[in-house]
Amino acid sequence: MSNVANRAKFIKILLLHIYLNLHLQVYPKFNLVLLYNVWIFKVKQKIYFDIKNLLFLHVCSNIYRRKEDMMEKIDINNFTLEELEEYVVSLGEKKFHAKQIFKWIHKLKVIDFDEMTDISKSLREKLKENTYILTMNVIKCQISQKDGTMKFLIGLNDGCAIESVFMKYNHGNTLCVSTQVGCKMGCKFCASTKEGFERSLRASEIEGQILTVERYTNEKISNVVYMGIGEPLDNYDNTVKSIRIINNPQGLNIGARHISLSTCGLVPNIYRLADENIQCTLSISLHATTDEKRRDIMPIANRYSIDELLNACKDYIKKTGRRISFEYALISGKNDSYEDALALAKLLRGMIAHVNLIPVNEIKEKDIELFNSLNILFFGNIDNKSVESKLKSVENVNVSPRIPYKEALSYMLNSEVLLL
Repeated sequence: MSNVANRAKFIKILLLHIYLNLHLQVYPKFNLVLLYNVWIFKVKQKIYFDIKNLLFLHVCSNIYRRKEDMMEKIDINNFTLEELEEYVVSLGEKKFHAKQIFKWIHKLKVIDFDEMTDISKSLREKLKENTYILTMNVIKCQISQKDGTMKFLIGLNDGCAIESVFMKYNHGNTLCVSTQVGCKMGCKFCASTKEGFERSLRASEIEGQILTVERYTNEKISNVVYMGIGEPLDNYDNTVKSIRIINNPQGLNIGARHISLSTCGLVPNIYRLADENIQCTLSISLHATTDEKRRDIMPIANRYSIDELLNACKDYIKKTGRRISFEYALISGKNDSYEDALALAKLLRGMIAHVNLIPVNEIKEKDIELFNSLNILFFGNIDNKSVESKLKSVENVNVSPRIPYKEALSYMLNSEVLLL
């Protein structure tokens, strides 16, 4: 190939990359992927190009043209029913159509407005022109050979990806959802903080994980836990909005008492949540019994003490009447001693609460090791045989990072020994 042809190709790919760079500047991580996939190198003063990557850039250009079109339109999945009613009226249509549309999207899970057969063609055309139905794609599904638990890597429209975990239980199917791309909280035992924080999810993207997994598995999800990537109360408005969408009888209709929300302890937002009149279960990532130990593994403890956190929890219990679940990740040599067990029991005594003991996965980069198997004896009324069977059940876990145990410390919480 002549030098002129090479130069022409170089100019073409350079202009294309400049074009993409202008449109991708707010998505640096995805832009980095493009840079890695542009192979330009010199051999004997001639420039050669990998045609596959030229095509890759061309495809990306088309993707982002579609993305620009979507950005001009409204994500209709992100409306609550009340917001959708207002929007439908603003289009000059009757308010009752909102319930029909909401049902088609959230209960029947359609991805095309033309599938909404009980809505007039004129309204469908208005919706097509001004809105879009959010769809998210499964990039990868990892299935545990042990219990069938499914871990999903789900792609978002801006090139980011999140994780959701689908678990089957006798009482129904549970999905663990993410609320952010990455996490700011920096808890040492959590691997999702290693990649940093990109952005918070919209309410539609939180609920969209349920719709995506239900379509993929053809299974009904009856329980939702906000324990995936991100801190739900750091994305407060979208988290609460997603719960209202998920809970709506015209949509997925998942009862609030079948929804659990986990937080590392953003105290002001726990008080806010108590006033929302949402009957979801609140889970607190406690993981230590003293401020000193908690600060060592959870940076949020530098902002709020355990006393401040527990006062917010007591306020939540008082206003909602709901029991709180305290999560306690057992980390070898840090929080799994006999003294820790006694201190935890004393700390929570008198509260309507239960404790989930979590055998933390090892994270070499953060010097986190699996707890000492003997020390679990201090954290529950479990004999040696059941300890062995439970430890055996968590070996080689490669899907779900959280393996809740049965209620722990119940015998300690009621023990007179704690009065000493």
